[in-house]
Amino acid sequence: MSPLDPTQPQILRDPFSRRLFVERCASMAFGLSVLPWMRSEAMAADGGPGFGLAKHIIFLQLRGGMSHIDTFDPKSGATKGPKGGMTAKGGMQLSEFLPNIAKVSDKIAVIRSMTAKVGVHASAQYFMRTGYEQRGTIKHPCLGAWAQTFLGPSNKTLPSSVCVNHGSEHGNGFFPATLSPLPILDPESGLQHSQPAAGVAAVEKRLSLVKDIDRAFREKFPDENVKAYSDFYDATLQLMKSSDLKAFDISGEPEKVRESYGRSKFGRGCLLARRLVEHGVRYIEVSSGGWDMHTGLEDRMEEVGADFDKAFAALLGDLDSRGLLKSTLVVVASEFGRKPNFDGSGRGHYPKAFSTVLAGAGVKRGFVYGATDEAGAEVTDGEMSVGALHASIGWAAGFPTGREVMSPSQRPFKVGNNAKPVKELFA
Repeated sequence: MSPLDPTQPQILRDPFSRRLFVERCASMAFGLSVLPWMRSEAMAADGGPGFGLAKHIIFLQLRGGMSHIDTFDPKSGATKGPKGGMTAKGGMQLSEFLPNIAKVSDKIAVIRSMTAKVGVHASAQYFMRTGYEQRGTIKHPCLGAWAQTFLGPSNKTLPSSVCVNHGSEHGNGFFPATLSPLPILDPESGLQHSQPAAGVAAVEKRLSLVKDIDRAFREKFPDENVKAYSDFYDATLQLMKSSDLKAFDISGEPEKVRESYGRSKFGRGCLLARRLVEHGVRYIEVSSGGWDMHTGLEDRMEEVGADFDKAFAALLGDLDSRGLLKSTLVVVASEFGRKPNFDGSGRGHYPKAFSTVLAGAGVKRGFVYGATDEAGAEVTDGEMSVGALHASIGWAAGFPTGREVMSPSQRPFKVGNNAKPVKELFA
């Protein structure tokens, strides 16, 4: 065929246009813009230390705004707060509120140079979960949905993403409903109502009947959203039949292990996360509330901070002892930090400078990235955005972070909103 053949569409003449054409066809057919052969090409181009080592991600979200000064970036002087710093392994300074984490600090990398502009809880939490600032016109996906888009399902019967201690809002974003995370509101209760009263066989029969009734409509009006919900019901039925449901039951854990995580809801959530990793779930988000410490900071840190300190240290030790830490990336993130000025009771919201933590899956151990000034008010070295954090997590998990994915409205998006991975974090 001649390159000037007027019957040949222009989009098929140019190699880049042909690829775009194929991607858009895939988008219309499957709700995706990335094909497996394209993923391999992008992944090969990324490469480097730590790339793709994170087969699992545990994302610990401390809701309310963790004070960096009273946790991972302690300061001396009048603004230091109720407790100063302490020397952890390797000379890393951590707050005295974190004695258990200090013992395992040789396993973590602390990022002290996070910065953002969003200082309102709901919007900042959305930002930290998705890597994008909240917009009224579109919902952005969390990292679990990106992972399933690029890498496929992580388990034949269990969900690829689970949210513990909160709902799954904003989970799948603009991706199909099948990529929405499974919410577990109480880790002690596990996956409730997983077995219907009428029995799995009866539910399967009913769903089959519904499909028969709907078949004519689906054939006449093919729509990816309708298909997504049909696939969601199929996945639910598979889960009901799965022997892996025991992964959601922490009651079978030895008492010594349960006690090591603590009795808090967050501690139980971390224990559940470890069990889910063992059973092949790729992305688990565990929420901890109560970090909005405008007043009573010392008392709240003695309570909420102590629960976090115990659970996080236990999680790292447990994963490491089972050989899972080398393939599991553990992330500690909060929507923002707290003001350097300590008024004798608490601190206000402060997105300008705060800390996050990474551990496992090729992350440098006992490492500090970036710095703030003496008051903890300004980032002085290694400024890092929320988007860069997401890009770094995605890079560790083997995402083609430079690849654009088209939303249903044909707008291009990337993991971390065009930010680049910070490869210095990885060994």
